[in-house]
Amino acid sequence: MSVIAVNPILSGFYPDPSICAVGEDYYLVNSTFAYFPGLPVMHSRDLAHWEQLGNACNRQSQLPLQGCGHSEGLFAPTIRYHDGMFYIICTNISGGGNFIITADNPAGPWSEPYFIKGADGIDPSLFFDEDGVCYYIGTHPNPKGCRYDGDWHIWIQELDIERMELVGKPEDVWSGAMKNVIWPEGPHLYKKDGYYYIMHAEGGTGPNHAVTVCRSRNIWGPYENNFCNPVLTHRHLGKDYPVRYVGHADMIETPAGEWYMTMLAVRQVEGYTMLGRETFLARVVWEDGWPVVNPGVGKLTEKVQINLPEWKAGQNCGMYDFAGACHTLGNEFLFLRNPDEDMYRIKEGEGLYLKCSDVLLNQKASPSYIAVRQRHHQFTSGTLIDIKSVGENRAGIALVQSNEYYLRLEVSGKYVSAILCEMGNDRILGSAEINSEKAVLFIRVSGLTAVLGIREENRERIVVENVDIRGLSTEIASGFTGCTTGIYATAKTIYSDRQEVRFLNFSYQEF
Repeated sequence: MSVIAVNPILSGFYPDPSICAVGEDYYLVNSTFAYFPGLPVMHSRDLAHWEQLGNACNRQSQLPLQGCGHSEGLFAPTIRYHDGMFYIICTNISGGGNFIITADNPAGPWSEPYFIKGADGIDPSLFFDEDGVCYYIGTHPNPKGCRYDGDWHIWIQELDIERMELVGKPEDVWSGAMKNVIWPEGPHLYKKDGYYYIMHAEGGTGPNHAVTVCRSRNIWGPYENNFCNPVLTHRHLGKDYPVRYVGHADMIETPAGEWYMTMLAVRQVEGYTMLGRETFLARVVWEDGWPVVNPGVGKLTEKVQINLPEWKAGQNCGMYDFAGACHTLGNEFLFLRNPDEDMYRIKEGEGLYLKCSDVLLNQKASPSYIAVRQRHHQFTSGTLIDIKSVGENRAGIALVQSNEYYLRLEVSGKYVSAILCEMGNDRILGSAEINSEKAVLFIRVSGLTAVLGIREENRERIVVENVDIRGLSTEIASGFTGCTTGIYATAKTIYSDRQEVRFLNFSYQEF
């Protein structure tokens, strides 16, 4: 039996994937940067279909994000399993550095973070050797001094997993496969047929991204370079190739002895990245002691045949009826930084009440914003809002890339306005009067343009169309995140920040 996986296996803002296998089950985590809760934990039994079990960092105490930029916070995590326990190791560059959390159930709860003293740098990973000894591997600036931007080294040190402390001496073991390489990062250790393998990314998480491998008979080295490096990259395929930025990979072996690799890549529209870095899958075989990715092809493919029985994952419907069946927010919903505990409430039969905040979307704080990832190049997000509940405050729906680049459609009083923010500056694109007590606000995106409008009593009115949203792309806004879309509420004054806006539903649908 087999199943076909369609790339990307996780569409939208799911960067830096790390995967582990536990029997016939597979678990995957991704970076979340400034979003809360952090580190989605995904589960599959066929590598093609995935469900979200929860978020590993779902408590404020685990994840301090106050004041961090969109592309700060949680960097690349690694998930591993050993002796009945799951481990996630990650970097919070905005609060504490490198840390480990643990759980005996991947759905959680996960522990409070154990911050690793003396673990400098980023992108940590764990490796459990056959004798049970645990090793920490990560990347940090060249200890002799960086000769150029990106002159980093990969280092290893033994980790006492009981005390969560580094022991012994750290050893720099590798500085990348290419001459004068930049950003050797995201390293993972594996052991196969008596060799220790380091697989890592280099070239930067952009057009020159690549996956490279080295090996040694001794964990401390010396490591030999694979003459076929990079084992995977798309940097040689040109700017017009539809899938780019391939790198930051991790590997697993199935019970049948087959190997598969996850990695990040982007799907661009006319050279612009709107969805952020997504999770892709490839097949791996071993030849002459080295991994070969998608043999005979040498690049990512749209489909991957997997020799596992098909498994059906639970899926969300894309429509959230706050006034009806939806009484809690699913694991897929996100907030910016650390939200107030009382930011929202859902009341059965009435809807979601979102507290008006004096924090704006363009601030490095936590606005009243509840969102999901943009996962498609063509989609519509919408919300049915109680106009009277807004009053003179401002509330509506937004498409957010960062606190400096976003698009929003908001109600205030009896008017709705379409506003584009670029480089932190708002620009009103159009406005219209609302005549109903309730109205649907929607943002319809098709590639690099958007239409913003309202529906009243089944009649659709366009507020503004042909909005150029290239500014919300990675290439212009920069950073590591993709776009999210959701609902928000902003107080008119500091005296109205306790008022609530009622949202009856929220939807996200591909078209």
